[in-house]
Amino acid sequence: MQTPSAFDRDYIAIADHGLQYLFRIGNLHTGAMVSTDGSIESYCIPDFDSPSVFARILDKDKGGHFSITPTVPFSTKQNYLPSSNVLQTKFLNEKGVVSVTDFLPRQAHGMSTSNKPLLHWLVRRVEVIRGSMPILMQCAPAFNYARSSHQTSIQEDTSCLSQQQKAVFVSDALTLDLRFIADSLLDNVHQPEVSLKLLDLSRKGHLGPAVSAEMNLSEGQVITFVLRSPPSATQTEQVVDPAVVVKNTVKLRPADDPHLTKSTTKYWNDWIRNSTYSGSWKEAVHRSALALKLLIYEPTGAVVASPTFSLPEYIGGTRNWDYRASWIRDSSFTLYALLRLGFTHEATAYMEFIFERLRHKNPDGSIQIMYTIHGGKDLEEIELTHFGCIGNGAADHLQLDIYGELMDCIYLGQKFGKPLSYDDWRKDVVANWRQPDLSIWEVRNKKRQFTIMLWVAVDRGLRIADKRSLPCPKRSEWLATRDEIYEEIMTKAWNKEHQVFGQSYEESHVLDSAVLIMPLVFFMQGSDPRFVSTLKQILKTPDRGGLTSNASLNLVFRYDVHKSDDGVGGEEGTFGLCTLWCVEALARAGAYDRPMLRKAVAMFEDFLLYLNHVGLCTEEISDAGEGLGNAVQGFTHVTLISAAYNLSRTLGVN
Repeated sequence: MQTPSAFDRDYIAIADHGLQYLFRIGNLHTGAMVSTDGSIESYCIPDFDSPSVFARILDKDKGGHFSITPTVPFSTKQNYLPSSNVLQTKFLNEKGVVSVTDFLPRQAHGMSTSNKPLLHWLVRRVEVIRGSMPILMQCAPAFNYARSSHQTSIQEDTSCLSQQQKAVFVSDALTLDLRFIADSLLDNVHQPEVSLKLLDLSRKGHLGPAVSAEMNLSEGQVITFVLRSPPSATQTEQVVDPAVVVKNTVKLRPADDPHLTKSTTKYWNDWIRNSTYSGSWKEAVHRSALALKLLIYEPTGAVVASPTFSLPEYIGGTRNWDYRASWIRDSSFTLYALLRLGFTHEATAYMEFIFERLRHKNPDGSIQIMYTIHGGKDLEEIELTHFGCIGNGAADHLQLDIYGELMDCIYLGQKFGKPLSYDDWRKDVVANWRQPDLSIWEVRNKKRQFTIMLWVAVDRGLRIADKRSLPCPKRSEWLATRDEIYEEIMTKAWNKEHQVFGQSYEESHVLDSAVLIMPLVFFMQGSDPRFVSTLKQILKTPDRGGLTSNASLNLVFRYDVHKSDDGVGGEEGTFGLCTLWCVEALARAGAYDRPMLRKAVAMFEDFLLYLNHVGLCTEEISDAGEGLGNAVQGFTHVTLISAAYNLSRTLGVN
């Protein structure tokens, strides 16, 4: 049972946040994080990489929040409504049960209002299911990463038929208003009364007033809060009036199903129904698909790595990066996951985003390791003393593995998507392969040689040329280079003494879980004795020279930060995607070694236990099983889909 503390509540654990998303005129643009006690903890508007309005997840005092919480002790249950991204939080007390349903509207195809544009809205529907309960609502925006001041006023809401209030928040660059619709689902129960009041949180560091409302709600009473940006001059009042929207766009289903909204829920139900996945662990795979879909920035097709920023990789640690960008590194893995589930529309849009970056290369002909979701190249890293980092200084790192992921992405696209054009084909990465770089993990000190994905780049280039009969005047050079890279990896990255593939040529004695992708990218078979030897060593605990946390947790570190200096310092947890790479590697080796296949199944099912209560992944997991790092992390969900697909295929399920 939780004890409410509206003003002095401490941080909620990262793993206890579910992900919701905002849609703008029918397109995915941003996301919000919802805590288990009914608070919007993170919300950037209008886009993923816009300045935050709510960021209590980073600063519990002045970060900004939008909370709807009982003022009496309560316990909570939280879940996504089936096959959707509509989040429901239930507050339970011996005297009553209250449901808060959170979503950011999406118009479903074929709905009567589908031709009407939607604004940047956050909808929070509060309903008392049983008994009664006192509720406190606080809306405390902190504009521009809590750096900009704002003015707040409570005004008459003239758009409603009944006399009621609205709150207006005005900062230098953004205006928001908070409206509400009060209703009753029972004939003998009157509509609830809501009175907005100004709330001074300056002692907490807020740079403008918040608003609050204390409500004593009884069974059958419903209040729908709508936080929105005001309409543009070209949009009519009928479209932007929340009362009309509640009536026409988010109209509730009949009383036997009172928590769903027709349009938003239908959109998600229709979308996931297009999945072609038929393997095991379908529920986890589809939840990952829904999470991945919502990381797509639809205007450009880019996939954001995570909707959050500055969450530490270890509690109190220094590793806190901004992941609200699109990584070339993630491209082939993301495309593979989308295609394996049959989502070719999203895959094609992502491919077009990647091709557009190739058409606008840097002056020296290179590409960056990441871009903004709009396709921009400027990701200047700025230190916010109260929040951590925004932007990402790794954007200009030399990271040659991206050419492998890029070419693999293009190759996958050729198998299932739009054919490659001649102009987009003209790309030569062979000349750069001998340069040392900063690795797939974007280390921040010395360059070393990490070359597996460069082999992939040349190999996929040759395959694409053959598949599409495209000109390859340097075919003989490419073939020679591919073979030379292969032989060099087998001699310089292979540590004969330890019988493992090392992190780099320079440090072949240091293990790195990135080598787990060798069979995944077809560099070698999972049954190859050298790979099996490396895999078995990774499965040992760090004190025995491995990378697996311990025998019971079955979670894998990227590398041992005490043996490999990455220039960052501090500690980090085990990585979800590395654990899932290990699962898939075991599955591929297990095709010829059944005990390894059984180990893969056990490891995968163990990992599923570390998903949070709504089935989402954090970037990392601590030794105590706590979620760490940015959440929700797209790369982890992508790898979960891939691991489940290939494990099911090896088991003969699909």
